[in-house]
Amino acid sequence: MLDFAFNLDALDAAARRGMSAFALPGHLTLAEWADQHFYLSKESSYVEQHWQPWPFQRGIMAAISNDDIEEISVKKSARIGYTKIVLASLGYFAHHKRRNQAIWQPTDDDAIEFVKTEIDPMLRDVNAMQDIFPAFLRRDKDNTLTQKKFLGSIVYIRGGKAAKNYRRISVDVAILDEVDAFDASIEREGSAVSLSAKRTEGASFPKKIRGSTPKLKHFSQIDDCINSADVLLRYHIDCPHCEKTHALTWGGKDEPHGFKFTERDTETVRHLCPHCGVLIDQHEYLAAAPAGRWRSDDGVTMDNDGLFYAADGSPMDALRHVAFHVWTAYSPNVLWSSIAREFFEALDKHEIGDATKMQAFVNTTLGETWAESLRTTEAEDLRARAEPYKLRIIPMGGLLLLCGIDTQDNRLEVSVWAYGRGCESWIVHHHVIHGNPEQQEVWNKLDAYLAEEFNHSSGKAMLIAAAAIDSRGHNTQAVYAWAAKRRRCKVFVIAGRSGRERAIVDGSSHVDVDWKGRRIKNGVILWQVGTNLAKDRILSRLNIERPGNGYIHFSDELSDEWFAQFAGEARASRQTARGEETKWIATRKRVEALDCCVYVTFLESYFHLDRRPASYWSRLEAKAQPATDDFFAPESRRDDDGEEIMPMPPQQKQSKPARRRAGNFATTW
Repeated sequence: MLDFAFNLDALDAAARRGMSAFALPGHLTLAEWADQHFYLSKESSYVEQHWQPWPFQRGIMAAISNDDIEEISVKKSARIGYTKIVLASLGYFAHHKRRNQAIWQPTDDDAIEFVKTEIDPMLRDVNAMQDIFPAFLRRDKDNTLTQKKFLGSIVYIRGGKAAKNYRRISVDVAILDEVDAFDASIEREGSAVSLSAKRTEGASFPKKIRGSTPKLKHFSQIDDCINSADVLLRYHIDCPHCEKTHALTWGGKDEPHGFKFTERDTETVRHLCPHCGVLIDQHEYLAAAPAGRWRSDDGVTMDNDGLFYAADGSPMDALRHVAFHVWTAYSPNVLWSSIAREFFEALDKHEIGDATKMQAFVNTTLGETWAESLRTTEAEDLRARAEPYKLRIIPMGGLLLLCGIDTQDNRLEVSVWAYGRGCESWIVHHHVIHGNPEQQEVWNKLDAYLAEEFNHSSGKAMLIAAAAIDSRGHNTQAVYAWAAKRRRCKVFVIAGRSGRERAIVDGSSHVDVDWKGRRIKNGVILWQVGTNLAKDRILSRLNIERPGNGYIHFSDELSDEWFAQFAGEARASRQTARGEETKWIATRKRVEALDCCVYVTFLESYFHLDRRPASYWSRLEAKAQPATDDFFAPESRRDDDGEEIMPMPPQQKQSKPARRRAGNFATTW
């Protein structure tokens, strides 16, 4: 009987142990769970011990465990314990919330190293994980370098360079570690940010966590995440002297806040309060840090429990996308004096022309992007080189008219450019058609404009030979519908592709399909434009000083706003393993004049105008008119010798072109 009772007790204990993995525990925040369970392993920590989060870490952890916050973006320096937060999050979601997760590292090697030095030691040393991980410390298909299968959930660990590593994964939590080290586009399928976010679609409580030490300004993916967030928070403390709140900042020599020191004596470093102007030392900061809170520039506050308050102190709902910025000065493990020494060492190198240490200081200590110099074009310089020719009158030398059309929510903007020998070009006219592109009236006005004749200086009339229209934005289907009815015309529907494009004409695809998913014959073709490469070409031509091959002419009748738009972007570049990567950065909101020129540059590239022989331009010059009788001709115009002047796009050419009524543009269009 004793044996029987003992066996029942043992069976009951075993059953309870097994069923406990499926029990619903009381709710814990990430910080509370970490206080109970998380442990710092010797492989990844200076000291092996139970983990006590630093004050500023608790707010980030509260946001991660708040189901109302869908996205968390952390722009950080090194040495602030972010990896430990991520590691604790993996354990928390597996053990406490039973949610499927995926974490991507920049490369496969990074992912393998992360498993060996971080995840595996955590699974070994955090006792709670052993309760839900049957494959603990044994070789098993559920315990590999690419996945860890728990009771009720799974963690995928992947490298971020291959697009296949983002497929066939459905998770609740998607984590990107060091997102600035990822390729801008993963095998031309999109950014790691967008590809990983797709894996959480359909989750009841989707969570997207992205963190990184930033790298180059204008190429920083973590900056893009920060800019799209609902709020950017920095950790504030109460000044022990005036009790007003402020964040720790590096400041600068002439700034009324931030780090200050006497000459180069790093032991004198203190932080200047922006409110009362009193210096505090690191000990005073450490004493004030536990009572700190995360705060935005406009007064939105989040405390260490993850509760939000408006600028007037009233409670508010949690925001969907919350961003944090934190840098090395907040770490209790780093002396402020060592930060100052690091700065002066970098400054000494920078003053003799070596910027590498200063860039490392800005990135890894301040947690900020490093700003490379930009190549800019000044609107005033373009205005100064403008010439006294009238708009809508094609100057001598202009032999072919090309048109770029930019779509906006409340208007269409149209630029007409004339091309001559050696791709010398003239802006002939810029026209704005006001109205919602969803309304047919707007497209009727565009049709009428494209059918207009432009007078040449020789007295002949010329018509637009081809047009490219932007399809990106809120009116894509309206653009497709307009273009579909004009497939016999030289109308090109285009979309910009920036980032590692191969050419200005960067491919095409059919976008008209039937209900079975089959492409419609003679349907709309979407052409991809390498916008960065097109703008590079425009910039290089602006550097040509004398009229001739490639020179760009401007009329002095153009408005100041047009010139500002044309000069409204700057060129940033960086060296990568694949060569120089270029990115154009908007310096103002409106840049339609430049965009229209990009679309015309696409047409120039499509028709290979830069490769045309002299005989081609001589024939056009002799006629002083464009290649076709009008913009609506269904087939190409041929010269007296029967040679094609402006070939139709192969995909758009009709085997049996319909006849049109000569001169009746309205019915043809």
